[in-house]
Amino acid sequence: MNPPSPSPGAPPPAPSPKGGPPRALLVGIGAAVLVVVALVAFLLGRGTSGPAKAPDAQGPSASSGASGSGQGSVLQALPPAPGKPGQLEVPTEPVRPAVWVDVYAPGKVREALAGNPWLKEQLQKPLGKGFVGGWAAFLDTRGEELGGSFKGAVFDIMAGQFLAAPFRMVWYSGEYRAGTPAIIVPEPGNATMAAFDSMSGVVRRSVLVASSCPGGEGEVPSEGFTLQRWLIAEQSLWAARTDDKLVFGRHPAVVLQGLCELHLDLEPPQGVDVELGFAPEPLGREAQLLTHVMGVANGIRLQFAVEGNRLVGRGISGPVADEPRLDSAPLSDELLKLVPEETPVLLALQLKLPEQLDRDSLKAFWSGKGSAVPLRTRQVAMVWTPRGDPALPTEVALLWGRPEDAAALGQLFSGPNAMQSATLCGHHVLASTQDVLARLRKACEGKGPNMLNAASPVVQGLRAPGSVSFGVNTGRLLGMLMADGYWSQVTPVDSSKPRPRAAPPEIEEARRDLETLPYMGLRGTVDGSRLVPGGFGS
Repeated sequence: MNPPSPSPGAPPPAPSPKGGPPRALLVGIGAAVLVVVALVAFLLGRGTSGPAKAPDAQGPSASSGASGSGQGSVLQALPPAPGKPGQLEVPTEPVRPAVWVDVYAPGKVREALAGNPWLKEQLQKPLGKGFVGGWAAFLDTRGEELGGSFKGAVFDIMAGQFLAAPFRMVWYSGEYRAGTPAIIVPEPGNATMAAFDSMSGVVRRSVLVASSCPGGEGEVPSEGFTLQRWLIAEQSLWAARTDDKLVFGRHPAVVLQGLCELHLDLEPPQGVDVELGFAPEPLGREAQLLTHVMGVANGIRLQFAVEGNRLVGRGISGPVADEPRLDSAPLSDELLKLVPEETPVLLALQLKLPEQLDRDSLKAFWSGKGSAVPLRTRQVAMVWTPRGDPALPTEVALLWGRPEDAAALGQLFSGPNAMQSATLCGHHVLASTQDVLARLRKACEGKGPNMLNAASPVVQGLRAPGSVSFGVNTGRLLGMLMADGYWSQVTPVDSSKPRPRAAPPEIEEARRDLETLPYMGLRGTVDGSRLVPGGFGS
């Protein structure tokens, strides 16, 4: 996203980052966790029903591994066993965890997703098969076909043993970002270690050795770290172990980063099965600025739990600064009326700011010297429609609950990225495009569904007192991203050829199936020095 640049009266700039994920991750971090959890849950859920028959694959090794046609054919298709280990080129810059997902109850998540009717149905459709892609043959290959001492599908070993204990998926910042996470199992147990060694003896195809950690930070054994490339059915996975952890990843660099992590203590909060955390500094200036404005400290978490066969939001938890800049209040009906019901991402804050938003008051406030400045709570919301094609325009709007601040906001957001403005439903609105503003106006005037027309539990959750509320229309978000991704590959936005009126039937069916997914809401309410979590959804 390219938000308007603030003027000198705006919050002080955060330190310039040395790299991080794309800017869109800031606002979409809650949406990202849904995709991540879906991935984890999918992988954990497939094994309970036994290995499914893999789709036809091109090439002898893939088809042999998937079809179970005999041990000999699979072994003949595998490359030679590894020779002399190679040396891994270690990044010179230190890396930091940027975003991570802690799965505290893998078995519980696995059972829930295995019993989820929607997921089981999708696994038999193009949507689910496309999601698995070339990994179906990898996961469905059996130990008997590989000539290993273990029995059953590779997936059963991965999910039933390697990922049976609590684990973390983590994305790193730094000069080398592979775009994929490391999966760290900090306390695997002796049986899991033995299973790892058994698997390694059969599928290890090459070995790299690292004698240091990125940037020279972290403890390294005297013999260095050994990273193994596992190859099954033409799909490769990097794996490594130490005395107290297992690490997996698609790229050796992220596996090394996981090996260099300090020991993880994955103790779950009460009633929480899955948790997402993030570190503002590695994420970049936007994340640092947002957390500074909110007055929250490092350690903010988005929490989820398993109820029956569903994953539900538990809320937003974490510490806040000594002098919180967040108040607690319900979202007004005027705001809910202004937000279109189909909005994929909604972030709402109850911000304490100076009564007058002039330059001197704001400067004193942001520097921590504004204790004598009269404060007023402002209801502020950001609505965002992420798009799956970077060529499409940014679709975001800022909804400010005090129209009297319009002139001051015009000065604060006076950068080169011009915004469309209007006063709607008692809010001053700054929108990235005329189309976004038109959608808001239509919702406000009752000419289109707004959040007051959403499912009753969602409306009740948004009306409950809170300091920060985060809502994700999961179905709308994922359906739009999938459709945009398809069209971006078929007819780019800048193409002179008009788009067809309809996507192929399987794409339309996948979009409709995704749009049946529920709304998920997370809330955090300031109580002393912490945010008390609360969740809601459809």
